[in-house]
Amino acid sequence: MVELDHPFMMNKPVDDGFSAILDLERLVPCVEGGTVIETTGPESVKAEIKVKMGAMSMKFAGTVSVVEQDAEHHRAVMQVKSREVGGQGHADADVTFTLDGDGGNVHTAARITGKAASMGEGVVSTVLDALIRDFTQKLATL
Repeated sequence: MVELDHPFMMNKPVDDGFSAILDLERLVPCVEGGTVIETTGPESVKAEIKVKMGAMSMKFAGTVSVVEQDAEHHRAVMQVKSREVGGQGHADADVTFTLDGDGGNVHTAARITGKAASMGEGVVSTVLDALIRDFTQKLATL
């Protein structure tokens, strides 16, 4: 398992930022290569992401769901469950957003299997860190 923390800034009041983060149709495309395929419920979507890891490009498809939300404390937990398209691997994660003032923190606990994992934890961590860092910069525009 790879665990990472990333602070972020948002250019709006904390309640508006919290609402924006819960809007999966807007949130998922903030991840580079991320696309919403279908809304499956008020708090879940089918999505896919194309990821480049070293010389390999992979596509993962699955679901993103809001599994916990606490509006009073501006905290939300999302669960990502995905499978490598055309492969045996999985990329699952629990992503916790905590907002305060004009920003907050994203805590990601990811479990990667298959070809991506075979590249080693260092490569997985580096790619995941870059993806989330880019994502947190885009949160300011939500």
